[in-house]
Amino acid sequence: MNVLVACEESQRVCIAFRERGHQAFSCDIIDCSGGHPEWHIKQDVLPLLNGNCEFETCDGNNHKIDSKWDLIIAHPPCTRLCTSGQRWLYYGDKKYRSQKISEQQKAIVFFMRFAFCDCDKVAIENPQGIMSTAYKKPDCIYNPYDFEGETECKKTCLWLKGLTKLKPTRKEPLQIDKRTQGIWQAHFDGKCYAWNDPKTAKLRSQTPLGVAKAMAEQWG
Repeated sequence: MNVLVACEESQRVCIAFRERGHQAFSCDIIDCSGGHPEWHIKQDVLPLLNGNCEFETCDGNNHKIDSKWDLIIAHPPCTRLCTSGQRWLYYGDKKYRSQKISEQQKAIVFFMRFAFCDCDKVAIENPQGIMSTAYKKPDCIYNPYDFEGETECKKTCLWLKGLTKLKPTRKEPLQIDKRTQGIWQAHFDGKCYAWNDPKTAKLRSQTPLGVAKAMAEQWG
């Protein structure tokens, strides 16, 4: 399958599909951190959504998709869409609030470009937030700890087209006291980052490995 993973710099989903033999590409406006520039497209993803496109990966090679993508998995930025971000719409003076509302409207439009793109199989991932009312209720809601190898608690929504709901892969229930909330601090590679550390938002936006593996196994 030709798979486009939009707004993904970590390449976790891309790599999971590649490991199963699919031609998957990650796309973001920043460099990838997954170690595979030959699979990463550094540009605005919108011109690529409907397939029938040409693009260059970060290793300098050109690629061509002669039809629609077989599958698109999108992770649009959630800063202005998630529930935790709504508080800033009512903070500060009128000019500040107006700016944040404008940013939210642009984020909604960007999200909807994935919902209405010309692809038969689409998954859009985002935390709980305004898209449940601005668009529709999600088709699937999960926590990372629902999947084998993960312990983090971060309720995540999936809006699906042409795909089955993502099924949990954890074999045994995880004890509540062993779940990692990951709200005020993020733990990665043995290091602990405070909630306001610039690295925290980037790291917490990465798809958990157990979830990426399940996507590749169930949708690939």
